[in-house]
This record gives sequence, structure tokens and C-alpha cells, in this order.
Amino acid sequence: MICIWRSSLSSFSPRRLLKLIVDGNRRPRQSLVPLIEAYTCEPTMSGKKRKATSAAKVASAKQQKLVPTKEEKQKAGGWLHDLVTQQRSENQEMKFNKKRCRFISDTEKIKQGSEGVLYWMLRDQRVQDNWALTYAQRLAVKENLPLHICYCLDVPKSELSTLRHYNFMLKGLEEIAKECKTLDVQFHLLHGSAEEVVPGFVSDRSLGAVVTDFSPLREPLQWLEDMKKTLPKDIPLIQVDSHNIVPCWVASPKLEYAARTIRGKITNLLPEFLTEFPLVEKHPHTATRTAKPVDWDKLLASLQVDRTVGEPEWAKPGTKAGMAMLESFIDVRLKLFDNLRNDPNANALSQLSPWIRFGHLSAQRVALQVKHSGKSTGHSITSFIEELVVRRELTDNFCFYNKKYDSVEGAYEWAQKTLKDHAKDKRPYLYTREQLEKAKTHDKLWNAAQYQMVSEGKMHGFLRMYWAKKILEWTSSPEEALSTALYLNDRYELDGQDPNGFVGCMWSICGIHDQGWAERDVFGKIRYMNYKGCTRKFDVARFEQKYCPKNL
Repeated sequence: MICIWRSSLSSFSPRRLLKLIVDGNRRPRQSLVPLIEAYTCEPTMSGKKRKATSAAKVASAKQQKLVPTKEEKQKAGGWLHDLVTQQRSENQEMKFNKKRCRFISDTEKIKQGSEGVLYWMLRDQRVQDNWALTYAQRLAVKENLPLHICYCLDVPKSELSTLRHYNFMLKGLEEIAKECKTLDVQFHLLHGSAEEVVPGFVSDRSLGAVVTDFSPLREPLQWLEDMKKTLPKDIPLIQVDSHNIVPCWVASPKLEYAARTIRGKITNLLPEFLTEFPLVEKHPHTATRTAKPVDWDKLLASLQVDRTVGEPEWAKPGTKAGMAMLESFIDVRLKLFDNLRNDPNANALSQLSPWIRFGHLSAQRVALQVKHSGKSTGHSITSFIEELVVRRELTDNFCFYNKKYDSVEGAYEWAQKTLKDHAKDKRPYLYTREQLEKAKTHDKLWNAAQYQMVSEGKMHGFLRMYWAKKILEWTSSPEEALSTALYLNDRYELDGQDPNGFVGCMWSICGIHDQGWAERDVFGKIRYMNYKGCTRKFDVARFEQKYCPKNL
């Protein structure tokens, strides 16, 4: 309510505002007294007392600057945007930690006589809070050159290419393009694979350096190797880890066994890397050749993607929407996180994974604001930071150092052995991929979780574990189970096709980052979960009733 009043009535004078919201007896309604005082900067009082107030005091009150408290801003909504803008501005002169970047090319010096610097955007699709873009802009400013950004749109013919994912991505890129225009940064949407179109774009525009961000997945890593081979030898190719708080190659030089083996390494480095971000400001050097405008609606309509998997209503794309979701988490759900995060019926999770997955929101920004603004929530901050930082960055470590991150062959030796030993065990039920996709099993809880994923593009983290483990139990082999789980996750989850998804399925089915448990049929020593155990954790019947599958 305060937000609406402030936005719609801020243009009125204090006296006129007071006149508008008093009742017929010309006395302010009691519930509106704080609002009146906020806008008039005067306490409400009787007419006689008001007349007795000196003209000097009235003038002083009118001139008083309204400075809302943190609590008032939180109630009003939108407080986080203003706070973050101020924080960036205050850190404008901070130094860039060069440990965040690594040179992929043999040359490190920018090509002389060039006409710009390029940021080849991949995983981190945002302008602010982006270390790769910050690095690219500072390099361009140092060399007195224009700054360009490119994103390569290449839609593979695949069941995983859905409207759900491409709508979210393109709407986010559209927001980036608009912001770049205000900053005098040229945003180019290129069509085709990066290794095919970027080298020619660099040569055509006479660009002197290429900066890109980091992904541990095999396709982006291959693009990076191909780019190194096809770019001119005198053009430096620099990678900056903008996705992890502690750069992946700094956190550990090897594959980590579990959260306990990487936790201390990351924690010890957080004081160095968990810093504020400087502002990406208006670029001082204008490009002579500007970017071609993009008809975003026409582009989205033309994409050859599966439109039966549509965009969910709850998740609006782009950095602005991601910041709004972060704000609501801090204000409403963070205090519930520690005690209720494993209850699928409770609204206690951050819901931020789609924005972090597409890079619309920086995990570092999330960590900073939760630590800064959530001090009254006790253990919830510790629990949340463990998942956001340690567990999430562990997934990047696994995918970066294990090339078989989506295969049973990528599991630990003990897990591969136990799965092989029990591969021929009789399954209590056997379902095809189509039956699982359509939630046609005997298990109402599993069906409800699958239906939530198909309809909303998300599944509660606790249920994702149960969901994947049941796929292992109900398919003919561990290989089929993993393939099916990854297909369903990557097709329907809005945050799919990401290290978190790969490692989540590998943890559930192949015991990654886990230990051996009591041996049983089918699972072997892989951790087991069942329906009865879920009933001890939360109100299963309530969840089943809410997500009872309809026509899939």
C-alpha cells in the first residue's frame, strides 16, 4: 500500500495530500497518520495547535529531507534496487582481482590499431555485477576504444530446445540490449555457432581483444578451444569467471570428492573474492559502427523450438525480475529457510535458480545482499550460503574436472561397481520414458512432483532427490535411469541444462559427492529414499492434492 501511495501521490504538495486523505470531520484517519506524517514531514495535530506553530518551524519541516528507514523501504518494495545502485557507485574505483581471469590465447597484449574490445557473452547474461564485462570495459577504457558485446544465437534441433528456455533467455537479452543502449555499449545478436561467426565479426570490426565468461560444460569449453584456433594469433582471448564467487580454477586445481573437501578452500578465499561490484558505467568511447536493431518479438516467433513446453507464469525473465525475486526472498522467505527448506509445501526457498542459471542474476550479488540485509534471520544465512556458494560451486568443479559428468562412467569406482552388481536386480515396477514424462506411475507423490515440473518449470529440491532415485528404481538399468532423469530435467526445468542439474541427477543415481550406504536391491550402496520417509518429512497428501496430475 505504501508503495502505491508513494508512487502515485508523490507529485502532490504536502498540504494537498493532507486535504485529500482526511475524512468529513477534517480529521486524519488514524490508519493513515504515519503516511501523512511521512509526506508532510509534520506530525498531525489539531487546528489550534497547528496555528500556534511558528512560521519558521513550518518552513523547516517543509524543507526537511525525507529519508526512509531500511524497514520502510522493505515494506514499500523496490528498496533493493536503490541500495544496490548506491553500493556499486561507492565501489567504482575498486581494483579488479586478476585471479578472476585467465588467458586462453598465447598473446596477452591487445592488438594495436584496433577499433574496439569485444565481450563475447555466454553464460552470464547481464550488464551489472558481471566481472567479465567489467574487465572488458576497463580494458577498452585503458586503450581508448569502443566496447562491444555479442551473443551467438544457435538453436540446436533437439527435444531440449523449448519455448520455455528460449523465451526466458531472449527476454533477458532484450533487457540487456536496452541497457547497453543507455550506456553507449554496442550489443550485437549474432546468428550461428560462436566458432563460425565470432572470428569473422572480430576481423570485420577490427576488434583488438575478446573477453568471455566461464562455463565448465563440454560444449562451451570446446567453443573456447575452437575460438583459440580460429582467432588471429595477435588477438588475445581472455576468460573471466563471472559465475562463481571464487573462480573455479582458483577454488581448486582438481576434482573434489565432496562438499567437505572443498568447503574449507572456498571459505578461506571468500574474504578475498566476496567483494562488492563496481558500476558498469556509460562508456566514454563511441563506436563508429553501431549494432543492428533486433525485432525481439519477431525473432522469438520465428524460432524452431518446441512450443508445447511454454513459459511459466511465476518466473519473469531478466535482471530486474531476478532482483525483485531476491528482494522478496530477503523480506519474506529467508527467515523460514533454515527450518522449512526441506518442506515442499512451505514457501521457504529463494526461487532464484532460473535467474542464476541464465546469468540474469549474479550469485555473488545474492550472497552479498543476503549477508547484508538478512542479519536478523539467524541460521538461515549460514544454511543458504552453504547451498548458494559451497554446493553450487562444487557442481562447477565436478563438471570442469570430470569430462564424464553426465555418465555413469563419471561416477566413483565404488558407485560404478555397486550399480553394476545390482543392474540385473528385479525392479518392483518398470516404466518407459513416455510413461514417466506423462506422470503415469503408481506413486502419487512422484506423479505430483513430475506434474509440477512439467507445468511450472520447477521442482522442490527435496523432491528432486526422491524423483531421481525412483527413476533408478523403476527403469531397466542405471544408464537408462540417468539418461531419463537428465532428459526430463533438461527439457522441463527452467534451470535445466546446467551443472546443478547434472550433479543433482548424478548424486541421486550415481552417488556423486555422497558415500556408500547399507546395501539393498537395485540401489546397491547408493543412498535410498522411499515414500514412507517423505511422509515423515512433510505433509505428502497436501502436496499430492495440490499437484494432482491432469492431462499431460
